[in-house]
Amino acid sequence: MSEAATNGAATNGAAPAPARAGATRVPGADLLRVEGLTTQIRIGATWFDAVREVSFAVQGGETLALVGESGCGKSLTALSIMGLLAPRVGRVAAGRITVDGVDMTAASERQREAMRGDRLAMIFQEPMTSLNPVLTVGFQIGEALTRHRGLSRRAARARAIALLDRVRVPSAAARIDAYPHQFSGGMRQRVMIAMALACGPRVLVADEPTTALDVTIQAQVLALLADIQRREGLAVLLITHNLGVVASVADRVLVMYGGDVVESAPVRAFFARPTHPYAEGLLRAMPRVDRVQELAAIPGQVPTLGEMPDGCRFQSRCPLRVERCRERPPLAALPGRPDHAVRCWVRAA
Repeated sequence: MSEAATNGAATNGAAPAPARAGATRVPGADLLRVEGLTTQIRIGATWFDAVREVSFAVQGGETLALVGESGCGKSLTALSIMGLLAPRVGRVAAGRITVDGVDMTAASERQREAMRGDRLAMIFQEPMTSLNPVLTVGFQIGEALTRHRGLSRRAARARAIALLDRVRVPSAAARIDAYPHQFSGGMRQRVMIAMALACGPRVLVADEPTTALDVTIQAQVLALLADIQRREGLAVLLITHNLGVVASVADRVLVMYGGDVVESAPVRAFFARPTHPYAEGLLRAMPRVDRVQELAAIPGQVPTLGEMPDGCRFQSRCPLRVERCRERPPLAALPGRPDHAVRCWVRAA
């Protein structure tokens, strides 16, 4: 994927990019599988369902995008997969998470620690707060190699230089002993990618990997991730609110609202025919360069967990609301389109 193509889609999101040629797809090999995931958050003495019965699978070489407003459950889904929920505040209440054949929900904490940074890796949202400001970038990259691969400090350092060079950090050997504040935002994000790729993971969770980057640097980071995925066949779970990014790099899309998956579709079908009222609203709120349009905001905001309505969680903001929306609709495939599912009484009828 060229940087120009990525840049154009990231800025306007007018149409999905062509399928990414050369991706190493492994048909039928689900490197990441989430089945019926329900994650709860405790507020006071009460546990609330913040993610409800979410299911999806990602194959090798495939990118699945989770989209939605802030507070819809995207990052919480990622933290559940990584096993990084804060104790006594968040918990996986139901469901199963399988990473490269390992059941993470049944694993001990020690087993999950062995998986994190090895077969399962994550690029966090803001590199300046994710990187330790008092440790060099070389030490932070090499830490995973000494922990998971048993490399000596000298060998880990050499590998860290190679990784920085691989993610196109200029003068990698000279900058290995630099601290995070000595890098630009785009270079810090490249360091985060190098850390995530250090041990050759099979599954990569990317939580808003281009947040706070300008458009040019954003395009470079996305092109870099796409190139690495093509060569190594990673399964990528991309979390973003930028539908232009989704159009550029994703194969499939899951739209989340209030902790529910409300629409699931191949990326081309999603942009050609968004079906859930919330998905339609997201696309109408996007600026486009191919035509003049008035942006249409979705009225209201995502309710807090304690104020979530029963039934369809989007009902208080939905222009198509009917009486039956008081009941929770199933995630149902559209007629004649088994790969496009919608959670809506009106649209899935």
